[in-house]
Amino acid sequence: MTKKEILTIKTLKASINNIEIIKSLDLKIKEKEIHVIMGPNGSGKSTLSKVLTGHPSYEVTNGTINFDEKDLLTLEPEERAHSGLFLAFQYPIEISGVTNFDFLRLAYNEKQKANNLKELDPLEFMELAQQYITKLKIRPEFLNRDLNKGFSGGEKKRNEILQMLLLNPKLVILDEIDSGVDIDAIKILCDNIVTNIENRTSIIVITHYPHILEYLKPDFVHIMIEGKLVKTGGIELVAILEKEGYKSFQN
Repeated sequence: MTKKEILTIKTLKASINNIEIIKSLDLKIKEKEIHVIMGPNGSGKSTLSKVLTGHPSYEVTNGTINFDEKDLLTLEPEERAHSGLFLAFQYPIEISGVTNFDFLRLAYNEKQKANNLKELDPLEFMELAQQYITKLKIRPEFLNRDLNKGFSGGEKKRNEILQMLLLNPKLVILDEIDSGVDIDAIKILCDNIVTNIENRTSIIVITHYPHILEYLKPDFVHIMIEGKLVKTGGIELVAILEKEGYKSFQN
């Protein structure tokens, strides 16, 4: 059976403060594929994630982005999220006065409402969240704390994955989900990402650290340098990268 194309990017250029960061980028992702993007600092990896999710500071100056048969660039950030796009932040923000439970339930119900699906009352949502909390080895009281307030790096990342599992997206962008997290936590995160997402869900993994790929087996590895994907291949590119560094991919 032919897999559906979920994301198609053509000749994308994007800038911030009139400085061009992404310089003619093409990428195609099909359902249930895992794509890894690696590159030196400043190469445009996180910029790509922000452009996809509609960050207002970034301007698309050329190209098209088609997501699940929609013109992504015509959609507001919340419409992109409701359509099934999810970004797990590298540095999730802290919000005082808003409990984690209230935030997660509101996000869940807003997506349900946008897609004409049933919203959950607090008891129903707690029952749903409890399933994932157990799998992520999160303590129940974690839900009653203010959103990310005083959370450790590992707790913030687990909370991002909890949110991802609840929202059940079509395309997940993991922006350095492994930074500031120990090996045991990375394994728990990756196990839950791999085993609990829907069969059709695709993943973009942005990372500097090849060891996460021991748990997330990618279909494709892309090397990004100076705003372009300069090389695409399989896991063998990581071995070259570890041995020779990014200079081996530079012209």
